[in-house]
Amino acid sequence: MLAETLEQVRLSPSKRTTYVRFILAALAVIVAFKTFWFARFGGWADRELADFDAFHIVAQRVWRGDLDQVYHFEALLKMQMEAAGGMTGFMPWTYPPQYALLVAPFAFLPVGVGYLLFTIATLALYLVTLRAISGANFALALVILFPALAITIGCGQNGFLTGALLALVCLNLERRQWLAGLALGAMVIKPHLAIAAGVYLLVTRRWIALGTAASVVLTSSLLCTLLFGWQIWLAWLGAIRESASFLEQGFYPLFRMISTYAALYKAGFPASAAFWGQMAVAGLALFAIVLGMLRRVSSKFALGVTVMVSVMISPYAYDYDLPILGIGLALALPDLAKMASPRERNLIYGLILIAGAYGLLQSGRLAVQFGQKADPSQHFAPAIGGFALMALLVLLLRLVWRGTEPASVLPQAAPATK
Repeated sequence: MLAETLEQVRLSPSKRTTYVRFILAALAVIVAFKTFWFARFGGWADRELADFDAFHIVAQRVWRGDLDQVYHFEALLKMQMEAAGGMTGFMPWTYPPQYALLVAPFAFLPVGVGYLLFTIATLALYLVTLRAISGANFALALVILFPALAITIGCGQNGFLTGALLALVCLNLERRQWLAGLALGAMVIKPHLAIAAGVYLLVTRRWIALGTAASVVLTSSLLCTLLFGWQIWLAWLGAIRESASFLEQGFYPLFRMISTYAALYKAGFPASAAFWGQMAVAGLALFAIVLGMLRRVSSKFALGVTVMVSVMISPYAYDYDLPILGIGLALALPDLAKMASPRERNLIYGLILIAGAYGLLQSGRLAVQFGQKADPSQHFAPAIGGFALMALLVLLLRLVWRGTEPASVLPQAAPATK
């Protein structure tokens, strides 16, 4: 069985070390390969743009003083075509202005060097925080998360950064609420992925953390207003409205998405039905957080469920956001052995592996079948990742409803770091 096979890793320190070294070596090879790819070395001189290329373009606009232009798709497309030397893929920009400030220094570096530094720094931070949370389960977590880690490296996305920020929230929630609040406030770069954590802090009355997070958001927003002008917010809101229209028309590579919306839309449901399906799942995800408090499950498991459902709320969630789910899994693993049967653990591990690997495998299939510059929107591929996460949510709700702790015990402690 999958669960028994994977969990054997925990029983032997030598096996754990071997697995960790092998996976880290594999990740290092992928980083090296993609560095040459982003640097347009050799045969990769003529390639389409990927996510980090978009980051680099936006970083340049910060210094040119016309950041608002990246929020207009037609203007951004021209910038991307110039960077690609021709036609390129569909990459609208909907990040808040704070993220542009974060990536601005990379404008002074070649794309390949910038990608290497960004990926190494965020991956290292993610691995350190994952290790601090998972302890002896570190190797197990790495095995389950490997496909998601690989695809995040492959596109140069920020899933490691957002995963690490939520990990810092979890690690500091009990004794250093102000630091947890700083980390949560930094999630303003992807606010839709911080909703679940915010609800958890509200339910558990972590007022210091909430206040600190709000201060970070307000201060950073004021700074962006001073630097870019108040019009930047109108441009950002306009880009969000435009991207919602693009999502409704299926222009995004939906097979890479892990949301309920993408799964239902690609299954043939109308956009309106897919949207309401997403809202229903988002409501169940938030209910799982509250239910964890009511059923008195351990604080680590309740927090782990909170982090895992973070990627199930928004219709706009990709496989490169799954490192966040890995942090939640690491929190929950100690309790899973007591709360879940081997069959349930098999399903949990398998669903996470499927969600992480599916987009990677489909991307490879499309590239082989139709060429490297194939337009995913022109070729059918179901969004299996969304269905996998819906099934995972059902399992988590079942486990939380079952509960493990006596009713007299109210969870207050933050997760242990060892």
